Amino acid sequence: MKKLLIIAVALLCQFTMHAQDSYAVSGTVVSADNSQPIPGVSVLVVGTSTGAATDFDGKYTINVSSGDVLQFSYIGFATQTVNITNQTTIDISLALDNALEEIVVVGYGSRRKSDITGSVSSVKSEELNAFPVLDAAQALQGRAAGVVVQSNNGGEPGAPINIKIRGNTSINASSSPLIVVDGFVGASFPQANDIESMEILKDASATAIYGSRGSNGVVLVTTKKGKSGKLSVEFNTTYAVQNTSNRIDLLNADEFAAYQNDVRTNVAITNNEVAIPYSQGPANTDWQDLIYKSGSTVNHQLSFSGGSDKINFYASANYFKQNGIIINSDFERLTFLSNVDAQVSDKLKLGLNLFGSRGTKNGATTQSDGSVSGGADDVITLAMRYAPDQPIFENDLSYNFGNTVGDPVDNPFAVATERIDETKTDNFRANFYANYDIFKNLAFKTTLGFSTENENRGIYLPSVLQQTAGGIAGRAIVEYDKETSVLSENYLTYKNKIGKGDLTLLAGISYQNTVSENFYSEATGFLSDAFSFYALGSATTILQPDSSIQEVVIKSQFGRVNYDYDDRYLLTATVRRDGASNFAENEKYAIFPSAALGWRISNEKFLIDSETLSNLKLRASYGLTGNPSIGAYESLARFEPLYASNNGETVSAITPEQPQNPNLKWETSYQTNIGLDLGFLSNKISLSVDYYNIDTKDLILTDNSITEYLGYTGDDILANVGEINNEGLEISINTRNITTDNFSWTTDFNLAFNKNKVVSLVNDADLFFDATPSYFSHDRSYVLREGEEVGLFWGYEYVGVYQGGDLPQGTATLAGAVAGDPLFKDIADEDGNFDSTVTEADRTTIGNPNPDYTFGFSNNFSYKNWDLSIFFQGSQGGEIFNLTNVQLFNGDANTTSDYYNSAWTPTNTNTDTPRVGNNSNREISSRFVEDGSYIRLKNVAIGYNLPSQLTERIGIENIRFSLSAQNLLTFTDYSGLDPEVNYFGSGGDNNTSQNTAQGFDFGNYPTVRSVNFSVNCKF
Repeated sequence: MKKLLIIAVALLCQFTMHAQDSYAVSGTVVSADNSQPIPGVSVLVVGTSTGAATDFDGKYTINVSSGDVLQFSYIGFATQTVNITNQTTIDISLALDNALEEIVVVGYGSRRKSDITGSVSSVKSEELNAFPVLDAAQALQGRAAGVVVQSNNGGEPGAPINIKIRGNTSINASSSPLIVVDGFVGASFPQANDIESMEILKDASATAIYGSRGSNGVVLVTTKKGKSGKLSVEFNTTYAVQNTSNRIDLLNADEFAAYQNDVRTNVAITNNEVAIPYSQGPANTDWQDLIYKSGSTVNHQLSFSGGSDKINFYASANYFKQNGIIINSDFERLTFLSNVDAQVSDKLKLGLNLFGSRGTKNGATTQSDGSVSGGADDVITLAMRYAPDQPIFENDLSYNFGNTVGDPVDNPFAVATERIDETKTDNFRANFYANYDIFKNLAFKTTLGFSTENENRGIYLPSVLQQTAGGIAGRAIVEYDKETSVLSENYLTYKNKIGKGDLTLLAGISYQNTVSENFYSEATGFLSDAFSFYALGSATTILQPDSSIQEVVIKSQFGRVNYDYDDRYLLTATVRRDGASNFAENEKYAIFPSAALGWRISNEKFLIDSETLSNLKLRASYGLTGNPSIGAYESLARFEPLYASNNGETVSAITPEQPQNPNLKWETSYQTNIGLDLGFLSNKISLSVDYYNIDTKDLILTDNSITEYLGYTGDDILANVGEINNEGLEISINTRNITTDNFSWTTDFNLAFNKNKVVSLVNDADLFFDATPSYFSHDRSYVLREGEEVGLFWGYEYVGVYQGGDLPQGTATLAGAVAGDPLFKDIADEDGNFDSTVTEADRTTIGNPNPDYTFGFSNNFSYKNWDLSIFFQGSQGGEIFNLTNVQLFNGDANTTSDYYNSAWTPTNTNTDTPRVGNNSNREISSRFVEDGSYIRLKNVAIGYNLPSQLTERIGIENIRFSLSAQNLLTFTDYSGLDPEVNYFGSGGDNNTSQNTAQGFDFGNYPTVRSVNFSVNCKF
């Protein structure tokens, strides 16, 4: 017992001594560059799991013992360590790590920004979270030079986002960039709050490592990881109120009746008839007021992270709900993400990334498909077409379907409230990696990923919609799409210092298998509308169903060499060999090389001591990238089903659809990039300039040389014929204007010029397309022509109003014209003769939708706990074809006040606007082409952080409040709803793959003006 007592007392004394050695150290961490506090600095007791992080004011507290080593680290700053003796206060001034500078993620690795030889733009996490967005892609708009971001349908809840980098590099294939999230190729964007960094790879030197999928650029997304130290919990919540940013000024009921009487009078004059007076209806209905409402958005996100020196983790859950500004349109999504990284041993590190989401979209129909049969159309154009003197309901409370002008169409309020269109989308992605250090300088990394996306869409048109579905007792459509992808990549990385040079070698292989499945079914004739599209079995008529499956396999080998000599001379060489199953038998494989050189002139002896010039680097690169964005079996001989009748019986048959093309291969882009990076006054002013030239050859186009008598029914038989060129200049400027203890002001500006040109086409012939609604009865509205830019508007050149009498030389009118009708240019024939008649030969190019340049401009201010951000973005020079006005000026719908008040009359001849009821018949002419230039105040945000003295009392690390507004002001001469137009024509779901139908405006979901209030809490 005595021995046990002695041992116990000894242990107690030892414990007490250690307890007495442990004590709290506190202090503040600031930047050596500007003395500003740095929040989020990792403070770690080396060799233990004890850690802390600085708060918003740069303050920290941590328990230490004498003899410990305290480590302070933060991205972009040099790590600093302090030996603990008896200090109780340790203030740290972290220096900018000029050796590391900013770390930029590139394909299959990372590089110092100063060592980058290609064209790479980085978007900061705070820029992505400057205002609430559903999709992180939306936050890229105006943030990076040469990157154009646009919603596929204005402010529609859940609408997909279209990204283009350095213009259209293709015609038929997709021009959307490759998205890579945490190494998974072809992933979807996570929530903006979950993103740590985003890099945009633009030239071949940066993108060639992705070979056949790099021609449209690559967006690399890195999600947040856990850090060693205490558990960190963060909660973000946002509420937004949204409204239309603009509306069309239409006529009320009395004005409409007067307008229709004028239309009838003018039509009667043209036809030598007696006008029948218009019978005005009993109501005065503003259909726009009925379909538009105030919308709202809520966004809640909870995340937590932490870890030790052996394992760290990050996990988040997000709930997003948007009620659209059009009735019966909304979107709801639940998302989760988790990252776990474990340092199993000194050599082995494992990691797992999981992502999942469930989204439900309810959509009022927008983006007119141009239907006229059955009275179908979208609610936006219906609200402009439907007579304002008609009521919503009849006396028996049934919907009014008595539109008095134009085609018989459904009541827009009925379409918005009764039509059902629901889409449910499930996304799941898992990506596992293992990194093993074989030797000191050699590491092996393997990744295995799996993703699946399931989309179910159901549409139901109830019988209450008389014009659309009344005669068929309701129509139901069910569509199911599923895509699964398996990705396996394995690569070795070797790093070694050779004399004054740093050498990095990369070599690897990749395998990806993607399977797409589709099922479509449609039925009509339902006893009841109560079960929507969930009761196909009760329909009296089941229309022909359809189903399909496609599989694409891509096998690749890739390698890269980086050599940096004496921090002055930089070399990058990349090669990738891709094989894809969706290409022809003779063209399965292709090789995509690239090379780049860099010269850090500022590190030469004659400049290294310069007090003015802190950075000067020249970059040059050349390389090949590919575009494989075609269907799985486009090169094979194919048949299509044909339903025929034999002896009164329906039989199944097939007919040839297309012949085999054993030589169909990828489009290849030959890219040159020359860049200059400049920094002045310790990089307080940074400038980056890039010139690029991209020749895309072997374009995949429809082969119109196949004669019809061969009997192939396919109208999109593909061949490699054609070439397109993009040439441009990108400028980015970043300045730190003022930096003091309490106040800072920074500015970011980017400007991008892009000029594209069609170099060659099939048989050197023009290619004509149409993006107008089908009831416009036109077949040509834009053209592809050698030597011209992509997608020029095609039509008649409007030259004014015909005043009667003899036609001016070189002009013509449509048949039966009288004074007040539109006057067009009469194009002379080859002999220089005019026929004074509008014919097909008088059509010409009448506008260019491609902008001259795009830009973004932001200023960020901070004063003590307050901060303010102001962000503008815009476009200059692109023209818009206002199809909305083509419809509204035709006389068989409502119209705008501006048109009616300015139209030609016998007493108002000094005008450029034709008379109402003229004989133009929705002509496609330059009369409707407008300047689409705009400057938009995209975001204004003000934020306030509660003082740490207050938050510490309630046990919270930081509380931040912010108020922001989006799309607050738009400066433009465009007369339509919004200059960011995106109508993709009839017969499509979105414009992510449309490269040619640009600049058309008709029936788009309006862009919204939004005011947001946000709260951020860190625990």
